[in-house]
Amino acid sequence: MKLTILGCHAATPRWDASPTAQILQVKGHTFLIDCGEGTQVQLRRHKIKFSRIKHIFISHLHGDHFFGLVGLVSTFRLLGREADLHIYGPKGIKEAITLQLKLGKSWTDYDLYFHELESLETEILFEDENISVSTIPLKHRIYTNGFIFKEKESERTLDINAVEAANVSMSYYSKIKQGHDVVNEDGVLIDNKKITLDPPKPKSYAYCSDTAYNPAMISKIASATALYHETTFLELHKDLAEKTKHSTAKEAATIAKNAAVEILILGHYSGRYQDLNAFKLEAEEIFTNVLLAKDGKVFEF
Repeated sequence: MKLTILGCHAATPRWDASPTAQILQVKGHTFLIDCGEGTQVQLRRHKIKFSRIKHIFISHLHGDHFFGLVGLVSTFRLLGREADLHIYGPKGIKEAITLQLKLGKSWTDYDLYFHELESLETEILFEDENISVSTIPLKHRIYTNGFIFKEKESERTLDINAVEAANVSMSYYSKIKQGHDVVNEDGVLIDNKKITLDPPKPKSYAYCSDTAYNPAMISKIASATALYHETTFLELHKDLAEKTKHSTAKEAATIAKNAAVEILILGHYSGRYQDLNAFKLEAEEIFTNVLLAKDGKVFEF
């Protein structure tokens, strides 16, 4: 599971600070999460192949989270894209994007599928044999979702020395990895756990931006491998966080602690702060394993 931060700053883009966008590479998928202005430039800068992006998840319709989307969709067309593109986002996103494509006579030559969201309950957006993606309802000034990406448990791993010692035929290897007991060459039933190893623990990534302090999300992100949680403000400006329905570093850390996640990644910083390390210091008063998002930074879990 590899996370590339394309942008992690709030509100307006600056020459040295890009608005929100992330790439999550997991189980053969390359997911784009939010798409602020300049996202396609950041994708090129960090050598992310456009053709690998098949699914885009938009948290909400504030500009710093989706104003780069129509440009990216148009660029895909100019590059001769043929693969389908699926876009998941709040109701209204289809109208917002297709109107611009219509007025610019820039209809795509590939199939564009919009999955519009309006439920206030968690729902599964995408699922295959390796991973599922679900919404995390958030509390912001407009309808907003976070997303949680969960790996599914892998097959068991053959303990090849134990398998050979148990005199089991190779023809059963696939069945063994699926967790079945098998009969060996001598007609003896072999316990699966004696000839296999536990698969790696499935990983999960929870993305939560933008939101006011929201304990309701805790059950939905419990024990996540990593949590990205917005920290637009420090405690000094908690009144602004409450007014604008954003969170402080301490509030994000409280969510992380109560959800028992392994790693907390902070981001979506207000431009009023020069020293971003202050966010880390505040969060560490409550939760120990805190990392700072930074444009271009890569996290591997």
